[in-house]
Amino acid sequence: MQVVLEIPDEIAGRIAMEGASLSRTALEALALEGYRTERLSESELQTLLGFETRMQVHAFLKAHGCHLHYSLEDLEHDRETAQRLRAKRRGDADSSLRLAG
Repeated sequence: MQVVLEIPDEIAGRIAMEGASLSRTALEALALEGYRTERLSESELQTLLGFETRMQVHAFLKAHGCHLHYSLEDLEHDRETAQRLRAKRRGDADSSLRLAG
C-alpha cells in the first residue's frame, strides 16, 4: 500500500532524520508507534523496515528508546528452553564419554 502525506516544506525539513529521506523517517515513526502500541510484532517490524535479522530490529528499537516487549512468560519460556538444551548437551556429552570408555 502506498500512502501520500502532505507536509509543509519548512516542517518536512525538520522532521526528516539527518541523511534519511522523509519517506523513510515517516515509515520508521509509523513502525515505532505500531510496536509501542503492540499493534506490530518484532517480525512485522523486521519485514516493514526491511531488516535481515532480529538483532537489527533490537538495535533500531534501542536507538529510538523503545523497550522490547518481553513478558515474564517469555522469560520463563526462555529459561525452560535453556535448561532443556543444557540437559540435552550434558546427556550428549555423557553418551560420548561412555562410547569412548
